[in-house]
Amino acid sequence: MKTKRATLTFDNGPDPEVTPFVLDVLARRRVRAHFFVLGKQIVDEAGRALVIRAVDEGHLVGNHSFTHAIPLGEDPRPGPEVVEAEIAATDALLAPLLPCPGTKRFRPFGGGGLLGRHLLSRAAAEHLVTHRYSCVLWTSVPRDWVDPTGWPERALADCITQEHAVIVLHDIQGACLDRLEDFLDACAREQVALVTELPPDVVPILDGNVVGDLDAIVAASA
Repeated sequence: MKTKRATLTFDNGPDPEVTPFVLDVLARRRVRAHFFVLGKQIVDEAGRALVIRAVDEGHLVGNHSFTHAIPLGEDPRPGPEVVEAEIAATDALLAPLLPCPGTKRFRPFGGGGLLGRHLLSRAAAEHLVTHRYSCVLWTSVPRDWVDPTGWPERALADCITQEHAVIVLHDIQGACLDRLEDFLDACAREQVALVTELPPDVVPILDGNVVGDLDAIVAASA
């Protein structure tokens, strides 16, 4: 029987009240994860220090837009304007904190964890290709921000039914933290291997190369 695998990803941080404790839990359990950060959370020194700590502890850090206000495929602003404001502005803050050279990762905002053509505008997709990003999607959204006590059971069910689950959690207040260690215990009991590798089906753009179906995640209109 093949070992089940799961990749933990944390969105919307870093939060000065939550992210340090998430990192503490992961360090105790020797688990590495992906953190997709918001530009607005790293404009100050405290946020940048948490990114540096995450990198130093072996985690992978990527771009999750600046404001997290509206999915890029639904943003009414002109293409180049929103790309500069949401992707490029975050990258300008993030790039000096990351190992260089290294993979540039971008996770689009799904609006409740939904996949679909609302994720990216054409301009955003072109920017990711031109600037050699990898676009990282997901397969499991246990909705920790809605149910901070019940999410581990849903996440574990996805781990068991999927060969390789990519789980979206949030290092923000009122989300995954209180039961994160319980979830890690459950993964250990069920022999789910926690890894940083990503299955190919969640990376439709890899280092600037289109390797998946962009029509499924890019808005039809310009």
